[in-house]
Amino acid sequence: MSAAGPGVSAAPLGRGSGFFASYGVWIAAIVVLAALPHLFSSGLALTTLCLMGTAIIFALSYNMLLGQTGLLSFGHAVFFGLGGFLTAHMMNVVESHNAPLPLMVFPLVGGAAGLVFGIIFGAVSTRRAGTAFAMITLGVGELVSSSALILRHFFGGEEGVTTDRTDLIHLFGVTFGPQIQVYYLIAAWCLASTAAMYALTQTPFGRICNAVRDNPERARFIGYNTQAVRFLAFSLSGLFAGVAGGLAAINFEIVNSAQMGAAESGTVILMTYIGGVGDFAGPIIGAILVTYLQTVMSGITDAWQLYFGLLFIGMVMFAPEGIAGLLVKQRLLLRSRRLHRVAPYYALALLPGLVALAGVSLVIEMTNQLTVHAADGPDMTFFHVAFKADAPLPWLIAAILLAGGVWLFLRAARLAGDAYDEAAAAARGATT
Repeated sequence: MSAAGPGVSAAPLGRGSGFFASYGVWIAAIVVLAALPHLFSSGLALTTLCLMGTAIIFALSYNMLLGQTGLLSFGHAVFFGLGGFLTAHMMNVVESHNAPLPLMVFPLVGGAAGLVFGIIFGAVSTRRAGTAFAMITLGVGELVSSSALILRHFFGGEEGVTTDRTDLIHLFGVTFGPQIQVYYLIAAWCLASTAAMYALTQTPFGRICNAVRDNPERARFIGYNTQAVRFLAFSLSGLFAGVAGGLAAINFEIVNSAQMGAAESGTVILMTYIGGVGDFAGPIIGAILVTYLQTVMSGITDAWQLYFGLLFIGMVMFAPEGIAGLLVKQRLLLRSRRLHRVAPYYALALLPGLVALAGVSLVIEMTNQLTVHAADGPDMTFFHVAFKADAPLPWLIAAILLAGGVWLFLRAARLAGDAYDEAAAAARGATT
């Protein structure tokens, strides 16, 4: 989470065009968040939007560690899960005592839980950095996750803890029964949390986190306590992860140990890396994309996790800056009005890339049919085309699509790279 954010600075209000230049992105975000449930009003769409809002907060909180401070954590879901558990328990306590506490403030309970546990675990884990830090967070994550089956009174065992958001006090007639009301609650907290985390990147503390990430020795040499910086970043990251966990508890009305396990920690790493750790908008893009693909692909194929793994490997190998990094690279061409020179080459590379993707998907689905679903026989469909997975012709077609698509894509990608370098050099020359 670097300072290369969405172009929002801390300029004062009331400067005419300067106001819109500074806060236009946030105004646009408010408009988009308000309009989305009216454009996508189905039950599935509203549920997906709620998941995206929670995932955005969770991914941005993780990027406070990875992108901002350079700390790779394998147990970040601990704060997400603990924030959800504390929120669910607090909702049940308030409901049983008829306390006049509205639902919209309960994400603060999750945030407070995440902050407290962030302080506790951060006091131990942030004493080290690099690989040692990653291993410590992995151990802490597994320790807390496994404790859920031991401390059954608090974690509810395998069944988890349930709650009912509609039993709390209703303000202004809002019951939070309809999903659209829950969406607007999550959207409001998503916007507030995103703004708060972005504001942190613009503070001196955010700059020192970048210094600790880039050169901890030099930061230590000029007088900064790098362990204290890592500790503060870890604690604040836990706070926002707890807010996301509280929103998840409100949305699902159930919390279980799976929400703080290794799979959840792995998912947030996928979101952040795929979106891009070098730009503030990267985790937002990654959270939206991964959540959408999870929702859609899990209903299409049971091998959807394999696709995510391949996507993650491909991004790390060929585009380590993530989707946001690729988009940022086009900013120079867009400003110099030279993007149209490179766009045809991008389109040229897209077509064989889709062909290669079809070949990979066909191989995966046929393998899945012959192994996981062997009892169902070799009959299957792919893009509504019926065939037998054990026949040689489909495998030959898959091999041709995969090999030919990869070969053509690499050639087209090389041409696109050369075209980009030429256009970027011309754009830099025009500005000097």
